[in-house]
Amino acid sequence: MKDMDLDVYRFSIAWSRVLPNGALSGGVNQEGINYYNNLINELISNGIQPLVTLFHWDLPQMLEDQYQGFLGSKIIDDFRDYADLCFSKFGDRVKLWATLNEPLVYIMGYSNGVFAPGRCSDRSKCTTGDSSTEPYIVGHNLIRAHGCAAKLYKEKYQITQKGQIGLTLNTIWMVPYSDSNEDKIAAAREMNFQFGWFMNPLYNGSYPTDMLVNVGKRLPKFTEEESKMVKGSYDFISVNYYTARYAAAIPCPTQNLDYNTDDCVNVTQERNGIPIGPAEKGSWINFYPKGLEDYLVYIKEKYNDPILYVTENGVFDPNVMKDVLNDQSRIQFIQSHLIHIQNAIRAGAKVKGYMMWTFLDDFEWSGGYGDRPGMVHVDFNNGFKRTLKQSALWYKTFLTSAKFMNTKDEDL
Repeated sequence: MKDMDLDVYRFSIAWSRVLPNGALSGGVNQEGINYYNNLINELISNGIQPLVTLFHWDLPQMLEDQYQGFLGSKIIDDFRDYADLCFSKFGDRVKLWATLNEPLVYIMGYSNGVFAPGRCSDRSKCTTGDSSTEPYIVGHNLIRAHGCAAKLYKEKYQITQKGQIGLTLNTIWMVPYSDSNEDKIAAAREMNFQFGWFMNPLYNGSYPTDMLVNVGKRLPKFTEEESKMVKGSYDFISVNYYTARYAAAIPCPTQNLDYNTDDCVNVTQERNGIPIGPAEKGSWINFYPKGLEDYLVYIKEKYNDPILYVTENGVFDPNVMKDVLNDQSRIQFIQSHLIHIQNAIRAGAKVKGYMMWTFLDDFEWSGGYGDRPGMVHVDFNNGFKRTLKQSALWYKTFLTSAKFMNTKDEDL
């Protein structure tokens, strides 16, 4: 990282690595604390700032067994205690905290059964679960947990540690399928179901009207105290962006209500047989860099111009790629998205940082080790040998050239 001239490294703390049983009552694992202290100290000694995520989906199994994790209200207290431990042990050096990573993706473990813990209504896929209610319960508890941890940080640590706290949200940018008012409204509604679901409560203390109307009584309610707690509970918002889709209006179902159809939107990669952007065969990522610019300006205009970090943006190596080090498509992907970030900055968006996904080839959740999104190749069959891909060399040149030219923040 130092050789590439990187000045920030985003990583997550594994909850069970510091609290093996999930709760403080189960004891603290000092070896886990030592591990992260060593990592943080080594980063800082090399001029690299840590941006630390508290929850990147790896819930301690004990909490799942005790009260079904984020389906249970007790998770709020346990998450607050876990956050308190991290703030106390690492906050003297960590100045950027994200409580959650992509809550929208985490709830998929309760809507379609693909991700952990594999719950949904479809009994051909899941042995248990209710897709009409559980995604909203989990989403509600994630927001409450974030608000509780942010409140604790601001009241107990921020003045002395002088850091900032936020969370990481993602969306697939929505483009209306046609120029009809119905499709334009559908695209806006889908953005509310994806991004507004979590951003609206943080901004104004309540869920988007689209969700209140379409989900009705299945959508949990914030108490007045909770609404005040979550409103304004961020110093920054970090955003992850990969691709875009077309959004077309469809009739709302009148029976068999389900999270997957509550938006009343048909989301597609193609319009009249033409994809919204080029993509590798079988990939879910269509190349649509303007969507990132539109996304950043959308947040600026709708949510009162918050400080923003782009914390994920990248592409996976296709399985048919023979020369894995010559990743020219990744270079094109990064370069074009940086140009559109620059456009968003010039339009007034307060983008303060960019983190490509990802530095190393990594474990990609349900994708395992096969997706290879890294700028640095990892040979998992040869002692984890690391080799810079062409994208890493290009990125290094870009960063060193920008520093040499004394590029201003607004020019990224």
